[in-house]
Amino acid sequence: MLNSASPAIQTDIEAIGNIPIVSKMLDVICRTTNMRFAAIARVTDTQWITCSSRDDINFGLTPGDELELGTTICNEIRQHHMAVVIDHVTEDSNFCNHHTPLQYGFQSYISFPIFRKTGEFFGTLCAIDPEPAKLDNPKIRGMFELYTDLIAFHLQTVEQLKITTQLLEEERKIAELRETFIAILGHDLRNPVGTTRMCADMILLNPTPKASIKNANIIKATSYRMQGLIDNLLDFAKGHLGDGIKLDLTTDPKVLHNSIEQVIAEIKAMAPERSFDIKLQIPENISCDANRVAQLFSNLLGNAIAHGSVDHPIKTETKLENKSFSIMVTNGGKKISDSAMQSLFKPFYSENTDVNKSGLGLGLYIASEIAKAHHGKLKATSSNKQTNFTFSMPLTK
Repeated sequence: MLNSASPAIQTDIEAIGNIPIVSKMLDVICRTTNMRFAAIARVTDTQWITCSSRDDINFGLTPGDELELGTTICNEIRQHHMAVVIDHVTEDSNFCNHHTPLQYGFQSYISFPIFRKTGEFFGTLCAIDPEPAKLDNPKIRGMFELYTDLIAFHLQTVEQLKITTQLLEEERKIAELRETFIAILGHDLRNPVGTTRMCADMILLNPTPKASIKNANIIKATSYRMQGLIDNLLDFAKGHLGDGIKLDLTTDPKVLHNSIEQVIAEIKAMAPERSFDIKLQIPENISCDANRVAQLFSNLLGNAIAHGSVDHPIKTETKLENKSFSIMVTNGGKKISDSAMQSLFKPFYSENTDVNKSGLGLGLYIASEIAKAHHGKLKATSSNKQTNFTFSMPLTK
């Protein structure tokens, strides 16, 4: 027998071999029909190849073995997509002189087409025997129709399992890359940035020429900005690993007040040329993650600096109202378009080449996620005069 299965055909042979019911199916076919050879064949426009067989007549076909396509009736079935059932070749006017039974020496034959669930022709489920057999009846036809449907179903299942396995492997590799990325962000990048800021602080503590003071302030402001970008990227990466925004809650209002004051100091250091109008009111009965709320506040202020008009002060206000705590950041400037408003809180969003040019487009997304983690909301409104972002959260869950 010929044996020249291509990698694609070999995959199909393995797919049939991985269907656990195939051997029992062929055994039932042989016992029910009293035929002594049954097989599942992969049939293409160039090849007939055995995928699985039950052979009690020493026909000699095992998985991977090939018959010359032109010598088979299955080739005709591939063309017309109809079953062929022969009880007795010698008495059948259509097949008594057919070359296939003459060449292979069988008197009874049955073969049903197998189609993938996509409609593509796969091959045949067939059986032969040197002796006549009673095959052309509803019972036998129904059995073959059922089995070809089962084979098609299992082929689809095997294919889906293969795809799922490949996707899981890809996800595993991506997860490893994310873990590496998080490690780089959390250590290899964050530590040098912190060291740079400390060096700038040390320069500013000592008597220093005016030019050096200016440069040290620039270095310090840049390091704060880099720290914010790293924190946002780290939160984004962890969120997509399923960790999400985790909170370390505190009920001490002084902690939140100090965190917000620190953000204001950092932002002023980053943008000494900008003016700010700040009103702070911290409630006594708030439960929140002070560092996360401060990060949200920092992201909103950073957004205002990046996109607000330099001719208008950035207004910030924290207040207690209707049993909720809110933080508002308002900047002057052009109106945000309606289409952009729909996507403001999506990661890496930019309305055009100018928007977010100084950032990654993660600040508002991370701020929104922090708001959700606190059972709160982050909303944006924009007019021709100003843009406002308001974070609000309940004082009690």
